[in-house]
Parts: sequence; structure tokens; C-alpha cells
Amino acid sequence: MSNYLRNIFFVIGLVAIVVMLLTFEVSFVQLWKDICKAGYWLVAMLALWGVLYAMNALTWRVIIKGSGDCNISFLKLTKITITGFALNYATPVGLLGGEPYKIMELKPYIGLQRASSSVLLFAMMHIFSHFWFWVTSIVVYVLMYLLGNLPMGVGMVVVLLMMSLFCGAGIYLFIRGYKKGMVVKLIKMLSHVPGMKKWSVKFESEHQEDLRKIDLQISALQSQNKKNFYCSFFLEYFGRIFQSFEIMFMLILFEAGSADIITFTYSFLILAFTSLFANLLFFFPLQLGGREGGFALSTAQMGMTNDIGMFVSMMCRVREIFWASVGLLLMKVGTTVNCKQENINDKDNADEK
Repeated sequence: MSNYLRNIFFVIGLVAIVVMLLTFEVSFVQLWKDICKAGYWLVAMLALWGVLYAMNALTWRVIIKGSGDCNISFLKLTKITITGFALNYATPVGLLGGEPYKIMELKPYIGLQRASSSVLLFAMMHIFSHFWFWVTSIVVYVLMYLLGNLPMGVGMVVVLLMMSLFCGAGIYLFIRGYKKGMVVKLIKMLSHVPGMKKWSVKFESEHQEDLRKIDLQISALQSQNKKNFYCSFFLEYFGRIFQSFEIMFMLILFEAGSADIITFTYSFLILAFTSLFANLLFFFPLQLGGREGGFALSTAQMGMTNDIGMFVSMMCRVREIFWASVGLLLMKVGTTVNCKQENINDKDNADEK
């Protein structure tokens, strides 16, 4: 990627982080008190996400190796992963920031087509695992209700039914996408969006063969490389479950629970309901408002006070800003590509054509 494009991504991310810092719903004095209260638990949260990003990079590496050799080091892949997520957090409609960046950074190592298909496959797997994570949360909530640990009013029944329909539809669409590819269909769908028809028709006509090859690579992961498919899926799925420890740390700190399976289950459900609510508002940069509202609603459903929901949401927001800042800084580190690798990529690009 050229330094000019890299600087554009850097400025976009920097502006978004500054906006986020200036729009906290609590004063900086209160925020500092919360940070001090979190203490070493906040350090644990930050470290936990270091592990999660490494798991994301490993998922991406498995997907890349499903279509051939992976000529990029795991360390550099992790760096690009962290920066990509930082841009996704910082830009409206998320994927408009991080995914193009990852494609351009990966292109010199494995070629444009494989870079595009692997980034799209990773994004698909990330979302696909979320749907199964939410399905699991529905089952867990019902079990907790049957055990007498959680309430089940009419409103919650409606919410769970709507979640079931939403997740079922999402899983169905993704399974079809994995079998037949979905890039060409997405471009065709854009032609129905006001103002996008002319661009999408032109783009499809100019890149029809490339889009077809990307769709073939997407379908090949599920049909020909089942080991890579299921390995990448379980890495992402268990990563979502592992993330529940972040909420658990805060509940223990707030003395709203202890280090036991019940507290972890509450943490799991809070994360599931909050992430679903926040992802429905994906068009907001850093999911402003959606994350906080999700924490408030989900903690209240678990019988906890609003103070707990606000505290957990603020600490998660601090963690997001920390890793978004790290991601932007990493954008300026290790940007050179080995000359030998560039020659290999040139040969791969020639073979693709």
C-alpha cells in the first residue's frame, strides 16, 4: 500500500478517536475515577483482547492457507488485524474502513484476488460465528429461566423469538453464500440502492471475471477445505465466548458476582445481547450510544443496577479506544515488503491474469 493511502486511513481513524474522546457521556473526572477503580482488572481486559486479536489473526491465517501458501508472517498478520479492527471501530459502517485496508496491505504477499477473498471470508466467518453465538445465548437464557435464575416475561419471549428469526435468517443466508459465493450477488444488490446503480453496473462489467474467481474461492473453502472452514469457525466462535471474561472481570470488581459459572453465564448473556443490539446500529462510528444502551438493557434484565451497566460500558469503551490507538500506531510500523516477496507476488499476479 502507498504511504499516501496509508496516511488517509490514519487520519480517518485519528479523527474518529478524537471525536470519541470528546463525546464521552461522563466527565473526564468521573472517567478517571472509573479507570482507577478498575485498576489491574483493566489491564487484564486489555491483555485479554491481545489474545483475542491473535485468535482473529490465526483464523485469518487458516482461511488464507485454505487457498494456497501463506507468505506473510503471523506477527505481521496480527498487526494488520489489529489495525483493521481499529479502522472498523472508528469508521461509519465499519467494513468501509478496515476491510479495504487489509486487502491493500495483504495484496503484496498473496495477490489481489486471494487477498480480497480471504478478507471477505474472514469478515463472513466473523459475522457467521456471531449468529451462532447469539443462538447459543437464546438457549442459555431459556435454560437459566428453567433453573429459576432469570425472569421470562412476555416482552422477553418476544425478544427471544425475534432473535431466533433474525439469527435463523442470517445463518441461512451465510450457508447459501458459502456454497455459491456472494460477491456477485452483493454487487447486483447495490444496483438497487439509489445513487449506486451506475457505479455497480460499471464495476460488475469491468471486473466480472475477478468477482467470479473470488466467489469460487469463497465456495471452495466450505466445499473443498472443510478442515480449514471448521477450524476458522470454531476459532471465531470460541473467541466470542472467551470475550465474556471481560464482562466477568467487571462484575467481580463491582461485587455483582464471583468467579463462578453463574457469573460467567450472566457475563456471556450480557455480551450476547449487547453485541446484538450494538451490531444492529453498525452504521455509527465506534457504535456510539448503541453499546451503552445495550449494556444498560442487558444488565437490567439480569437484575443488576444501571450503575453496573454504565461502568462496564465505560471500561469497554476505554479498552476500544486503547486498542484503536494501538492499531493506528501499528499502521506506521513494519510497512516495508521484502523485495523477494514482491517478485513472488508479481509472478502470482501474472498467473491470476
